[in-house]
Amino acid sequence: MKAHRSGSMLGCLAAAGLLTGLLAACQTTGTGTQGTRDPRKAEASNMQLVGHNDLQARSAYQPVIHQQGSRWIAYIGHHGGVQLNPLNGQKENNGTSIVDVTDPRQPRYLAHIPGDEGEGEAGAAQMVRICDGKTLPKGDPAKRYMLRTFGNKGHEIWDVTVPEKPALLTTVIKGLKGTHKNWWECDTGIAYLVSGVQSWRSTRMTQVWDLYNPAKPVHIRDFGLVGQQPGATGKVPINLHGPISTGPKGNRVYFGYGTHTDGVLQIVDREKLLKGPKEPTPQNLLYPQIARLELGPLHGAHTTLPILGMDIAQFAKDAKGAKRDFVFIVNESLRNECTEEARQMVYVVDVTNEATPFPVANFDVPEESGSFCTRGGRFGAHSSNENQPPMYAKRVLFATWFNAGVRAIDIRDPFRLKEIGYYIPAISDRTVQRCVKTPQGARCKVEIQSNNVEVDDRGYIYVVDRVNTGIHILELTEPARAVANFR
Repeated sequence: MKAHRSGSMLGCLAAAGLLTGLLAACQTTGTGTQGTRDPRKAEASNMQLVGHNDLQARSAYQPVIHQQGSRWIAYIGHHGGVQLNPLNGQKENNGTSIVDVTDPRQPRYLAHIPGDEGEGEAGAAQMVRICDGKTLPKGDPAKRYMLRTFGNKGHEIWDVTVPEKPALLTTVIKGLKGTHKNWWECDTGIAYLVSGVQSWRSTRMTQVWDLYNPAKPVHIRDFGLVGQQPGATGKVPINLHGPISTGPKGNRVYFGYGTHTDGVLQIVDREKLLKGPKEPTPQNLLYPQIARLELGPLHGAHTTLPILGMDIAQFAKDAKGAKRDFVFIVNESLRNECTEEARQMVYVVDVTNEATPFPVANFDVPEESGSFCTRGGRFGAHSSNENQPPMYAKRVLFATWFNAGVRAIDIRDPFRLKEIGYYIPAISDRTVQRCVKTPQGARCKVEIQSNNVEVDDRGYIYVVDRVNTGIHILELTEPARAVANFR
């Protein structure tokens, strides 16, 4: 089926005449041909570099930027590996980097907390979340707390009141067989921890904990898709990747399962999840579920970001549908040089009627705009920013694209997404190669692999690299900056 370069899924439905293949059939693409690139020179359009830190050449996953008094501190989770910590002269397992970004032009490395031994996703401490004690119901108002994974084995809470001197407060749970992208509600203390409880069939499901008092964690329940629970039979459903909660006010949790294949978006009633029957029977696991959207064998659900209550200008005069709710689903490309998988993108799902989620648009970066499949490493979507400060909320979304850097997307009309800028960082002497197998042997190349992205409340954009190049701090320039709401 021929792909239509239209942002409207409904238009594609009319052209295709069937729902099967809908997600792959319609796409909004990025802009412009970028031409030949020297990988030691950055490529940019309407975005510019503000500052950089090499993060001690540690492969980076999740950045979180938090204001602590007059300071802004970046906490970065890492993939597995071992590197030298110049602060103490010791080689340490990759874990958590703490960087002062108060002056984003001169980020200052403060501390490294070692993680678990192991390579890639088998070790380190990939995930971090931060809460102020004054926000948590039973936290110490003078303290700040960091929730992090410890490899695939457990979850920890650290006191990071003084970022230069982090101290372990407590271990929430240990003895797991998997962890990943957690969510922590700072105003309630409820945490949705991606875990692999030994008795469950999946290595990544959900444990719900009450961390309202970080020193005394309270387990609420275990949760997952039917078939993941202990004692089930048949095929095990795809692993959880991560949840995003709207808290008590929104009363929803959006779960993303799978990353590059067989993805699932699950919309859950938060109150029913917390207060419903806890025994993991099929009936109890289904009780809080509002809807479940199967994405099929070609698409994953790395990030499921709800952006709700959007006023759609083009529908302003319509009797119905001028205000709508959406979930932006970001897939994750896993293979190097476009091998062994389908292209992974950003998809927009209309959830205005929650019982019937409906895909309406998607966004892709044209491979031909930079010959990305042959550059080396992964090419395709990975992750979006989750923080939604006023200048970007319902206006601009940032998505990482591995060797195509980070892309800035105008989402004001979710049915017609538009790329307004990009930044592809330069490699450095610390960037490591990525390889593919060929009949002639391994073919290895060195290219940037922009992994995760986050923004702070000042509007700076933080992009971390998977192949040891560090963190790049960016800002929008005109005309893209005009799309945002800087005042």
